[in-house]
Amino acid sequence: MTDESIKKLISIQENIKNLSINNSIKPEIICVSKTFKINRLQPLINHGQIHFGENKVQEADQKWSEAKKKYRNLKLHMVGKLQTNKAKKAVELFDFIHSLDSTRLADHLKKRETELKKKLAYFIQINIGDETQKAGIAPKDAKEFLQYCKNKINLDVIGLMIIPPNDNNTEKYFKNTLLLNSELGLKHLSMGMSEDYELAMKFKSTFLRIGSAIMGPRNVKQ
Repeated sequence: MTDESIKKLISIQENIKNLSINNSIKPEIICVSKTFKINRLQPLINHGQIHFGENKVQEADQKWSEAKKKYRNLKLHMVGKLQTNKAKKAVELFDFIHSLDSTRLADHLKKRETELKKKLAYFIQINIGDETQKAGIAPKDAKEFLQYCKNKINLDVIGLMIIPPNDNNTEKYFKNTLLLNSELGLKHLSMGMSEDYELAMKFKSTFLRIGSAIMGPRNVKQ
């Protein structure tokens, strides 16, 4: 019997394929696997899913350290807020950081990259809705921050990431982020989740962070 998560993943892959017919970009699916134990994710790994996203370094370490040794092609994405004191473990474990949001964090990550002789790919998190409760760089400060990260400390920044406000203006936020990304000359975009990934594709998102649409409702007891 096919695992339910695989059925959902295949359905999303087919939908993306159809939507990509008139779009030159075929985005990568990041299965956001936070709160789900590795046994729930194993069928997806066996099926060939490569990209997985986690919100917490400690949970990701417990879950993925052994799996990444066994499956060398796995790519792990940090999609949650990253504290500077977790930078070393994050660099050890992850391949992509989607929440680069301060020079202090950037400096810590660069220091750990140098120590571990490892290069990660980074997305700058943009506070596209100017929300006081959310992390992220203000759009007006993005160019200066990018120049610091790329030119001064040589981080491999590949694009922007946003978590848009829940105010029914998602299309506007996606559009504005695409324009900013283009202005900055960046190639990738981390936009779109389970409920809005189709819209994100219209605005050239290259990484879709999809959780519940693949895994179902989250339950910390799983």
